[in-house]
Amino acid sequence: MPRRKDLRSILIVGSGPIRIGQGCEFDYAGVQACRVLREEGYRVVLVNSNPATIMTDPEWADATYLEPLDLPTVAAIVARERPDALLPTLGGQTALNLAVELSEAGVLAEYGVEPIGANLDAIRRAEDRQLFRETMRAADLPVPHSVIVTSLADLDEIGLPAVVRPSFTLGGGGGGIARTQSELHRQVELGLRCSPISQVLVERSLEGWQEFELELVADTAGNCVVVCSIENLDPVGVHTGDSWTVAPQQTLPDGELQRLRDAAFTCIRAIGVATGGANVQFAYEPNTRELALIEMNPRVSRSSALASKATGFPIAKLAALLAVGYTLDELPNDITRSSSAAFEPALDYVAVKAPRFDFARFPGTDTSLGTEMRAVGEALGLGRTFPEAMLKALEGIEAGDALPTIPGLHPYFAAELESIEAAERELATSGDVAAAKRFGLPDARIARLLGIGEPEVRSRRGRPGRLAVDSCAGEFEAHTPYYYLSYEKGDNDQGARPESGSGRLAGAPHRDAASSVAPIPTSIGAPCVLASRHVSRAIHRDHFLARPLTPAGAIVVLGSGTNRIGQGIEFDYCCVRAAQAFRRLGHEVVLVNSNPETVSTDYDTCDRLYLEPVTLERVLDVVELERPLGVVVSLGGQTPLGLAAELAAEGVPLLGEPLTAIEAAEDRGRFGALLGELGLRAPEWATASTTAEARTVAAELGYPVLVRPSYVIGGTGMRVARGPEELELAGPALVDRFLEGALELDVDILCDGSDAWVAAIVEHVERAGVHSGDSACVLPAPSITQALEAEIRTLAGRLAAGLGARGLLNLQLALDEGRLYVLEANPRASRTVPFVSKATGVPLVDHACRLLLGASLDELGLPERAVPERAWAKEAIFPAERFAGAADRGIEMRSTGEVMASGPTVVAAYRRALQAAGRARPVANVGPPLPRSGLRDTDALRSEAVALP
Repeated sequence: MPRRKDLRSILIVGSGPIRIGQGCEFDYAGVQACRVLREEGYRVVLVNSNPATIMTDPEWADATYLEPLDLPTVAAIVARERPDALLPTLGGQTALNLAVELSEAGVLAEYGVEPIGANLDAIRRAEDRQLFRETMRAADLPVPHSVIVTSLADLDEIGLPAVVRPSFTLGGGGGGIARTQSELHRQVELGLRCSPISQVLVERSLEGWQEFELELVADTAGNCVVVCSIENLDPVGVHTGDSWTVAPQQTLPDGELQRLRDAAFTCIRAIGVATGGANVQFAYEPNTRELALIEMNPRVSRSSALASKATGFPIAKLAALLAVGYTLDELPNDITRSSSAAFEPALDYVAVKAPRFDFARFPGTDTSLGTEMRAVGEALGLGRTFPEAMLKALEGIEAGDALPTIPGLHPYFAAELESIEAAERELATSGDVAAAKRFGLPDARIARLLGIGEPEVRSRRGRPGRLAVDSCAGEFEAHTPYYYLSYEKGDNDQGARPESGSGRLAGAPHRDAASSVAPIPTSIGAPCVLASRHVSRAIHRDHFLARPLTPAGAIVVLGSGTNRIGQGIEFDYCCVRAAQAFRRLGHEVVLVNSNPETVSTDYDTCDRLYLEPVTLERVLDVVELERPLGVVVSLGGQTPLGLAAELAAEGVPLLGEPLTAIEAAEDRGRFGALLGELGLRAPEWATASTTAEARTVAAELGYPVLVRPSYVIGGTGMRVARGPEELELAGPALVDRFLEGALELDVDILCDGSDAWVAAIVEHVERAGVHSGDSACVLPAPSITQALEAEIRTLAGRLAAGLGARGLLNLQLALDEGRLYVLEANPRASRTVPFVSKATGVPLVDHACRLLLGASLDELGLPERAVPERAWAKEAIFPAERFAGAADRGIEMRSTGEVMASGPTVVAAYRRALQAAGRARPVANVGPPLPRSGLRDTDALRSEAVALP
């Protein structure tokens, strides 16, 4: 079927700020949809409130609105833009709920807007717990026994334990398990408050059962395919976003997997998902073979992003194309270029997802897991075997060496974890590094076990092979350069591929699932092989043979790894912008990252993608393969920045030569000394290594004092002490006088090693004592006079030159009693870069890339000052619904996301930002769409790149 020609303009609604339960996976989905729909000739209108996402850069849509996601605002945009269709299935629960509100308010009917992807009846059948239960029973699908509750009076005669599931909420919000009547009353009361329709489902608890998810895609012809089968290592009772998961599923017999597939197809058709992606979750009792359908999402979901990155199957992109009339057999597989999207992916590797938690940010929090999601991010590991993939995922969440403890673990996975411990014991006895690497043990783990340094491990292990993620188990050649690294026998001797299972350490169990999984036909007759653990085909071998360099040289960009509080999607934004900029400048771009939620791990964002943890081992291996012109460590936050010294020691060329600036800025003592040398004012300070030293220093400075550890993310470990009893040190730190009541400023700067250009002076709404990531802020800064601005610009130039910084530099200043104080400097991209870029229209990352390549500020053609056309404000979003006291702002960052809005004045802009955060009454004062950035054409940029030193 051809694409629909009756549609001209399509409105895409984003998911708003990053929250626990609704993360940056929807930035990935929105970017994919905007791109492919515009390529198809549609006019795309985008509305979202999140400044940190690449989606809200104005280049992605024909009209981009940074506005609150509420009924009055989106209705006003509909009235202004008059779209023909609304695509609500790519913006998470927020977009689905807004679609329902717009329909019920008559807005869609009034302006003739057609919902595509999933109609309103389908959304209601999936999200309304009562309709969902009735629909499933009518389709003869098994669901747990349940009761619909709309008030506490409905709780009589409900058996315990029970699971409470509110309707129309995200990430299991308001849900939980109740084991007593008092717990049931509390949980239902909370669930009714969280549900926008004041409805919860109370169902029989299936705790301890296995949990599986199937990611599906459907088209207008009624065809369905299973993109990925996912098995949760945690049993039912733990939210899937908090679970360790593996793809493809490992433990179901073939016949039982077929039962799930048939049930999933029946479910999606009964719900009425006309096109696009959907996620169906099952509980399975292996002893009785009892099956129960838990829930389904009629949209692209968190698991959809995971499935896309695990398989190479671009669910969001295809969902958008299917929504405008294409069928699966008409759309090509991007990776093979010879098969269609109607073929289900088959994996000859294993993908393991690890959740990341930030419980330490919320002291006193109950860290037990349940049906309400609490993870703030995740990492994906790809490997030949489950142990190898799991160890990579563990590296990705930076959780140390301890293997996870998972109650109720299936015996198969328990044996796999034991195989890791057995491999470590054998390594400690034999010292056979080569065998340990073939098993999948990381360098850092081997070094610890043998008591040697990582350089010694590298000298004894040789080089890994590069294997392609091809989505078809080697049946077709992969054309998309999307890779992971692994070891096999013969990696360094050009030998043949070993038989499945060879090279494993003694005592490590092995199951060649390929031999026991039969081909399963899809709904439209395409063959599918679901494999679990076996060695990738020889067609993907790449023995690190020397590769010719592009004329301009390849550039490796290091991503930020898993999202966490203090290092979020804003750094992925910077990495993606950098990939685009370097490619326009004529360079090949190689990205390294293991975060499956992000745009940076889309295989077409760069020239070559390595889905690997951002660790010294993996980066050095990629560098050895790619022989790049340089590596960028300054755009992915603290994680890649922390590798700079070790990479430089190994002779890796770092673009912008950042090491001197990093060490001078991150080491608090050295930074304080530098400020003194430059004659710049800072709060009185001293360094201390012990609590006793700190108390002595504080007594001399006078309380209150601020304790600042070095090399931390998001203010981790920073404390304000108002007396000696509050002053405890966990390690060396800087202790300085706390400027209570001072006004704080963020200053974003471009610098070329000797000079600086101030992009923006951003004023915090809250006074000193609130972390900059948690503080609301406004631009332009209303408290900054012309004289103060001139002083800040002079200060910025002196400090940038003193640090020798090149590229992006962020300064944090305090204004106290009319005097400016330097609090800290970050010689890297900061979380305010996307906000400032969107507010001013100046693409900071693009300019920073040229500076990293050696350009001077004079060559950039920047204006003397960047003046926003409107006032802008940014407000933080806190996980208060998950953690008590999370919204209490302090010196250590706690927010998970942010919103941005504009207005004619800073007061009006701030009020709109509060509205976007859900803390002010919704009104429809919609501003203009964002102007396009003033980037010059590709040919001009390429010619400038050739001229750079």
